[in-house]
This record gives sequence, structure tokens and C-alpha cells, in this order.
Amino acid sequence: MTTPQQPLDSGFGYRSTAAEVVDGIDLAGRLAIVTGGYSGLGIETVKALSGAGAQVIVPARRPVHAREELAGIARVDVDELDLGDLDSVQAFAQRVLDSGRSVDILIDNAAVMASPETRVGPGWEAQFATNHLGHFALANRIWPALADGRGARVVALSSTGHKLSGIRWDDLQFETGYDKWQAYGQSKTADSLFAVQLDLLGKDAGVRAFAAHPGGIMTPLQRHLPREEMIASGWVDEEGNVNERFKTPEQGASTATWAATSPTLDGMGGVYCENCNIAAPTDPDSPTARIEGVDPHAIDPDAAARLWAVSAELTGVNAFAGA
Repeated sequence: MTTPQQPLDSGFGYRSTAAEVVDGIDLAGRLAIVTGGYSGLGIETVKALSGAGAQVIVPARRPVHAREELAGIARVDVDELDLGDLDSVQAFAQRVLDSGRSVDILIDNAAVMASPETRVGPGWEAQFATNHLGHFALANRIWPALADGRGARVVALSSTGHKLSGIRWDDLQFETGYDKWQAYGQSKTADSLFAVQLDLLGKDAGVRAFAAHPGGIMTPLQRHLPREEMIASGWVDEEGNVNERFKTPEQGASTATWAATSPTLDGMGGVYCENCNIAAPTDPDSPTARIEGVDPHAIDPDAAARLWAVSAELTGVNAFAGA
């Protein structure tokens, strides 16, 4: 049965924190992987999962730096992973499989946003490659560890950036002109569609997938944005004060943490979440349509299936080939 894309009574909201949504949930004996778990939202996600008793693996492009940032947090292991390098993804995934452990939670948290034009791998646009393709390959590579019958959840961090662009089927890699915000938007739409299709393919094995919008938060994700652009966007004022509607990192980590752990979502999946709830479809007539709700193109099942096929062809990885 398809989970309705409509809010439910979650008991949490806009200002809830990651620690609050796991309060009373026992994750002892569970293993989580949080990409990018050593910066911004990722650290708060790791703290919450570890605080609930989970063992957490944080794969990092800079492992030494990650260990410094995560020092003092219990039950955390750091490993090496560069999502823009499929060989690195394969090597990390193989280490996970070789450990013989089940993976109960995979949170695709790592991302780049509005970066200057950068190419990785075989010339792929870096935001699409890092935010989507690397995570796609990772989930498929570790599929046996996810699908061992313990009811794993996969959470892909999307954002309202998905409203900036659907999938550019004729020019996925921006070979005919680069726009940093459209590239980011496409990657966030891709993250949402990935969750839709993975949930469809994986639910018979007990694996459910969700997309999660964390909200507006000031984190290192903004590293590529000049101050003038953030002022023009209303994110900060001339004195550098952050817009009051922005969440703290602890609040921003809550929706992904909730999607990964909440018993309210048992038996559900394939939906886009925000503010610790399933999001409502975007109301195009609402004055908040740009910052609330999910647009149809980001949860379209046909687009999700098409993107999965394209991603499998690009990465050469598909745990469901022939299924």
C-alpha cells in the first residue's frame, strides 16, 4: 500500500530537536551509517543516534578531521569515503559487508550546495554526482546488509531546493551551461526520487526509504555562498544576524532522525518529510509555496523509476537488476 503524502500526528514540529525525537527510543544493538556525519547537521544526527544507543559509522572524505570533530561522542567509528569517487564508494561498502554486520539505518546526509562548476569521475557535475549518484551507489552496494530482515530505514536528505529544478533528462550533467542553483535543485529532486523508488523496490525486504527536508539552517553547507548573496536572499541581515525562521543545527537534524527512527512510520515509506512529519503536497497558491511542501515532480513514481534506471547505468550498480 502506498503511504499517503500527507501529514500525520507525529507529536513533533518545526522546532523539535534530534534529541527530542529519539527520546525513549532504544537503538542499542543497532548500526547506523551517517554520511557527512562530522559537520553541521550530521554531527547532531550522530549525537542523537549515539545517545539513543546506536553504533554509528561516519564515512568521511577527511577521516582525520572527522575524528577530531567527533571526539567524545560514544559508539562512533570513522571510515573513509569520497562520494564523488565510485571506487571509494565500492571500497567502503565492501568493508561494511566484510564486517558481517547488519545496517539498520542509512542517512544520506553529506551534500554540496550551489558550488562553482566542478566535474568529478567521468566528467559528472559534482552536485548531482555527490548528492545523488554517490549515495545511490552506496545504498546499492551495501544492500545485503540493509536487507537482512531487521527492518532497515534509508533517509535521503532532500530540501526545498527540489523546487528549483526537476530532473534535466536531456542534460543531467549541465554540459550546455551551468547554473549552480539549478544543479543543486536537480540533485535534491534526485534525492527525493531515489527514496521513492528505493522504498518501492525494498519494502518487500522490510527496507523503507524516506526523503527529508531539514529546513533552513546555517551550516558549512553555505561555504560556497558569498555574504552578499545570503543578504539578498534574506538569510542574514547586513550585520550578519541569521533570519529568525532558520533552525538551529539540533533542530535541523530532527526530521532525518525522526524519519530514521520513529515508530509512527512503521510500515510506511516513499514519502518526503519536513518538520518531523510527512509533508503536504505544495499548494501553488500559498505564499509559502517556495519553502513548504513537496512539488509533484519530486515524488513522481514514473520519474523515480526512470531516474533509478539512469543512475544504475551511470554507476554500473543496481542491487535490483532483474527484479
